[in-house]
Amino acid sequence: MPLLRRSLLVLLAALSLLSVTAVAGGQSAWLPTRPVEFVIMAGKGGGADLIVRSMIEIIDKHKLVPVPITPVNIAGGSGADALVYLKKRNGDDHLLLFTLNSFYTTPLQRPELGIDIASFAPIGRMAEDTFLLWVHADRTDIKTLDDFVKAARAKGDKWIMAGTGKGQEDSLLTDFLNSTYGLKMSYKAMGGGGEVARELAEKRADSTVNNPAEQNDFFPKGLTKPIAAFTPQRLEMHLRVPTFRETGMDFQYFMQRSVVGAPGMSAPAQAYYMSLFKQVFDTPEWQAYMKKNSLRGKFLTGPELMSYWLNEREKHERWDMAVRAMKR
Repeated sequence: MPLLRRSLLVLLAALSLLSVTAVAGGQSAWLPTRPVEFVIMAGKGGGADLIVRSMIEIIDKHKLVPVPITPVNIAGGSGADALVYLKKRNGDDHLLLFTLNSFYTTPLQRPELGIDIASFAPIGRMAEDTFLLWVHADRTDIKTLDDFVKAARAKGDKWIMAGTGKGQEDSLLTDFLNSTYGLKMSYKAMGGGGEVARELAEKRADSTVNNPAEQNDFFPKGLTKPIAAFTPQRLEMHLRVPTFRETGMDFQYFMQRSVVGAPGMSAPAQAYYMSLFKQVFDTPEWQAYMKKNSLRGKFLTGPELMSYWLNEREKHERWDMAVRAMKR
């Protein structure tokens, strides 16, 4: 083979390899050409809403995206409305979703929606969020989990646990508490985590299972207090609060905080967003936000994130079956 031709082939092969490596590494020639819609499958003021708005602030501060990113709250149907909205926008490269665990539970409980989470584009898991069991600070009779169980048992179905919707994370945790401790708490669905926290602070509910960030407007003011954490170890920002494990119930539960692309999103667009949110994750601002709000976990993306979703979906399906069996 002539030397010139051989050199040309080597050069073309090298360029091809560089192109593949760039896409695999999250780099892409694709750029958004119009504003990006960032759907939050919950109401304003909740944990997901606070996170999305914080991430947009980081993106804007570091000028990471050439177009605006607009947060849009779609809270109806325990996340069903948001999931259906993305499904209808199949192939839209300018549409993202920020998830709760209803990303798993709502499609499981409502198969008629025809939602397959494996069809969505895995962009990035930004963290796993934590839960605490909260009561109003005026409940001086409740200092421990045993005190909580005693008070809730005495009030029966008049005890109100506020939450964000049927099948949502706090609904599942309410079922767990009722089934495990022989309680009859009534579940009151609200529009979002921020509204749930306010419901407790203003004494229209007896308890909640909010994320730490959702109580940031009330706990520092001495209006609410945490009783127990659904985590394996005590939270750094709530070191005085025991875990359920410490009370003899080895139970833990986390909420994924993931960025999701619409079904049918193009590979170059997905690569662009994967790279973008890895940059956000690595900023000092995001790491500080995680620490302040007791978030945990490493960044997951691509096939690793999809595997995480499918494993979590299976766990939630088993848990739902177990809770249903306990209620019979």
